[in-house]
Amino acid sequence: MGAQKKNMMAQSDLDLKEAALKEDLKFYFMNPCEKYRARRQIPWKLALQILKILMVTTQLVFFGLSNQLVVSFKEENTVAFKHLFLKGYSGVDEDDYSCSIYTQQDAYDSIFYVINQYRQLKNVSLGTLGYEHEGSGLKICKQQYKKGTMLPSNDSLNIDVSTETECMFLKPQELAGKKAELKLNSSFFSLEFYRLIQVEITFKLKGIALQTIHARELPDCYAFQNTITFNNRAHSGKIKIYFDSDTDIQECKDWHIVSPVLQKNTQYILAFDGFVILSCFASLILCTRSIVLAMKLQKRFVNFFLEKYKRHVCHADRLEFINGWYVLVIISDVMTIIGSILKMEIKAKNLTSYDVCSILLGTSTLFVWVGVIRYLGYFQTYNVLILTMQASLPKVLRFCCCAGMIYLGYTFCGWIVLGPYHEKFEDLNTVAECLFSLVNGDDMFATFAQIQQKSMLVWMFSRLYLYSFISLFIYMILSLFIALITDSYDTIKKYQQNGFPVTDLHEFLKDHGSVGYGKERTSMPLVCCCGRQQSDDNLILIN
Repeated sequence: MGAQKKNMMAQSDLDLKEAALKEDLKFYFMNPCEKYRARRQIPWKLALQILKILMVTTQLVFFGLSNQLVVSFKEENTVAFKHLFLKGYSGVDEDDYSCSIYTQQDAYDSIFYVINQYRQLKNVSLGTLGYEHEGSGLKICKQQYKKGTMLPSNDSLNIDVSTETECMFLKPQELAGKKAELKLNSSFFSLEFYRLIQVEITFKLKGIALQTIHARELPDCYAFQNTITFNNRAHSGKIKIYFDSDTDIQECKDWHIVSPVLQKNTQYILAFDGFVILSCFASLILCTRSIVLAMKLQKRFVNFFLEKYKRHVCHADRLEFINGWYVLVIISDVMTIIGSILKMEIKAKNLTSYDVCSILLGTSTLFVWVGVIRYLGYFQTYNVLILTMQASLPKVLRFCCCAGMIYLGYTFCGWIVLGPYHEKFEDLNTVAECLFSLVNGDDMFATFAQIQQKSMLVWMFSRLYLYSFISLFIYMILSLFIALITDSYDTIKKYQQNGFPVTDLHEFLKDHGSVGYGKERTSMPLVCCCGRQQSDDNLILIN
């Protein structure tokens, strides 16, 4: 009799535990509006995410406008440098190089033109440019083969392929004196072009961007590391001139600007960035708390299932408790906080990491907007995209692995065969981009037409290569790719009409009604959807 009573009490405790667990599970899988109806729990995370979208987007726009000034200043200075230091520059780059020369006299004229322009920089430049410091200057290096003789008329060649590099350094203050004239007339500038590989001229200039003041921002100080390369590696009678300018944004060491409006504007933006950090930090805490509570609830469900039914919960049911959207929000919050701190330091001119800040703020804004889909996903009308992506992703990844093998084969084949005859196949990266454009139907005729007809065999191979690639990828692989997604979409539509496959978790909750949720439903004035009935949208609750 005592054992029977003990079993009844144990069964009663198990039933109470089951009812409490079902109630917590039901509440966990509710959307924010239903949670408010059930327990009057205000959807703080939803409100905070909406506020975050507005604030993070506004912050990104402000930073983008500021970054746009930086980019334009860099680009305009690069164009100005080309016109200042490249003799005969037309204003448009010929290819991946800026311009080219074809005679020895042009080579000498171009080299001395750079030196003369550097010497009289302050008299010819329109910008706020100056030399780096008194010890800086112009460095000229020539690289050539050690020794050799060449007689093309007799088809004879005797050359030592090991190279030697000789450099000369010219300071700005020296260029105006007689010492510079002696250096410029030295044997260093007697070039033996059959041995010459390249001449490289490097110099560093400083500049200040004043245009930011008109945008009510503090100015930046820039250091331009310029390199002019006369490339004669091919020894084809054409020397390609490359101009490269690496820009480094530096903190201005000593600046005094009389403008109360500019200082107030900086303070307002810093205060706004601080508020963004606080909002993201609050969102980070709320989402982390939700994930921790979900893990505890998962542990309760797994233990109860093992205790009552003597079997383990399947992997799919365990994944229902892991909310990927919360993970996405946490990543976004962390990136926004770090990016906002960098932005505040950049605004205060303590840091100049524009690129790192742009990547963090841009990616975090992307994640914030993608996270909005979570709240639309509670309704069947807007949920199809998420479910279709979720269902088709494994099949699409497997399909892409197989298609990628064929794509890589075509990439390597096109590079090695068509590279010497077509500019779009000169390197692997360009080949991959060209083929991807062809898959999307872009620039097809130009790709066919630009094949050089110097070799009939290669020309015929190029036709076979391009026709087979386009036919295979557009008519077969791309169609199969779309068919996989369409098949997943049709499957989801059938599930929505006939019901989704029932798992242990769904079966456990299926017979649980709205016990404990029978309170009178009233709408929340700030959230319009909270006044809707549960059956209004045929809700599909997913994590």
